[in-house]
Amino acid sequence: MSITSESARSDRHGTDWAAWQRSWDRQQEWYLPDREERFRVMLDMVEATVGDAPRVLDLACGTGSITDRLLRRFPQARSTGVDLDPALLIIARGSFAQDDRTSFVTADLKDPHWPDTLPYDSYDAVLTATALHWLHSDELSVLYGQLAGLVRAGGVFLNADHMPDPGTPLINAAESALRHARMERARAEGVLGWAEWWELAAAEPALAEATAERFRIYGEHADGDTPSAGWHAEALRSAGFREARAVWASPSDAMTLALR
Repeated sequence: MSITSESARSDRHGTDWAAWQRSWDRQQEWYLPDREERFRVMLDMVEATVGDAPRVLDLACGTGSITDRLLRRFPQARSTGVDLDPALLIIARGSFAQDDRTSFVTADLKDPHWPDTLPYDSYDAVLTATALHWLHSDELSVLYGQLAGLVRAGGVFLNADHMPDPGTPLINAAESALRHARMERARAEGVLGWAEWWELAAAEPALAEATAERFRIYGEHADGDTPSAGWHAEALRSAGFREARAVWASPSDAMTLALR
């Protein structure tokens, strides 16, 4: 299987970055069937708090899924994407190569100096989805302190991620069993999972070297902690945000909003 064609967003290999973007979205939706709903609520809350022309930091941006939806909804917005994954950043840079509203930065969020790599000192909004569970709680607390210094007064931070409630183990187990049964049915129908998607990326000439580097950096999957939405809200308030609480939830995930 190959994801290549001639398009306005292709490189010298004939790689169609828009097709890779769509492929990544489909793979992520296999794990997160309510993915678009969380993006919609996220952008609703951006508009509610900082308006429809924000300067946004797309944190741990991956292929730029948030940036894509942000700019389609708010044409006057500007976005800085930051990530460490070289393969996903190639797709992001290729997808937005002709869009001067965007920029992308390679940085490690565990590096205490990563904010120095950004083109701006402050942002109206910092947005992230299904990414920070790669960090452990102590690392998240440090990151939230850094974000309190990047979000302008009155600005907003939104994190949509795995945030299970540890006080409801029976509910959590029931939801997990149903979700995984549905995923297995979809897999039998040919939907690509995480491992299969990365096998395709490794076989793509324009991504092969970066994919190998990505696995040298991360390994197969570097899961950190998945604390509750309440933990995130408290950690954000302790970091210097004025208010913080969950503004969306599914049976397994939640989105915490913090107002600076």
